[in-house]
Amino acid sequence: MNAKFISLDGIDGAGKTTQLNVIKQWFEKQNLPVQFTREPGGTPLGEKLRDILLNPTSQINLRTETLLMFAARQQHLDDIILPTLNQNISIVSDRFTDATFAYQGGGRGLPESDIAQLENWVQGSLRPDLTILLDVPLEIAIQRIENSREKDRFERENSTFFNQVRTAYLNRAAANPKRYAIIDSSHDKESTKAQIEHALNQLFHVK
Repeated sequence: MNAKFISLDGIDGAGKTTQLNVIKQWFEKQNLPVQFTREPGGTPLGEKLRDILLNPTSQINLRTETLLMFAARQQHLDDIILPTLNQNISIVSDRFTDATFAYQGGGRGLPESDIAQLENWVQGSLRPDLTILLDVPLEIAIQRIENSREKDRFERENSTFFNQVRTAYLNRAAANPKRYAIIDSSHDKESTKAQIEHALNQLFHVK
C-alpha cells in the first residue's frame, strides 16, 4: 500500500490533539507504518521558529510571520516529510500550508496570491493526499481554548479573526472537495471518530 501524506487542520479549539490519537489508533489497527509531525515545528530549527511564532511577546509583522512559517516548512519537507514518504511510510502533519492560507491569509489579510507563490516555491507540486479539516462553531472553539490551556500568540486573537480563519478553511475545502474531508467536531467524540475513520478508509481503500 502506497504511503500517504495527510494533514490535520482547523481553527484553534477544533480538537486536533484528541483526533490525532484517533488517527494513530486507526493506523495501528491497520498495521500500517506512519510518522506524526507538526507545523510549525517538526525539526530542531522548526521548533525554534515555533517558539518565536507562538510566543505572545513576539512582535512580528505579517510578511515576516509568513516567511518564518515557510522557512520552517522548507526544513520540515527536506528533513522529515519527503524522506519519510520516500521510505513508503505515511506521514500525518498537525497543520500544513492550509493553515497559512487560513491564518495569515484569511485571518490577517495577506493576499492569497502571495501565499500561493511561496507554496509553489517551497513545495513544488507536493500537496497532502488528504486534509482532514476539523470544523467547529466559533463559540465552542473559544470555550475549549478557555478551559484547556494558556493562550499562545494566535489563540489571543479576537472572534473576528477566527471567523475569518474558519471561513478561509471552508472556502479552500469547497474549492477542492476531493482533497478535503470536513469533519464536524462539535459533537460527541465517537461521532467525530467515525467520520475520521471513514475518510481514512476511503483514502486507503479499506473496506
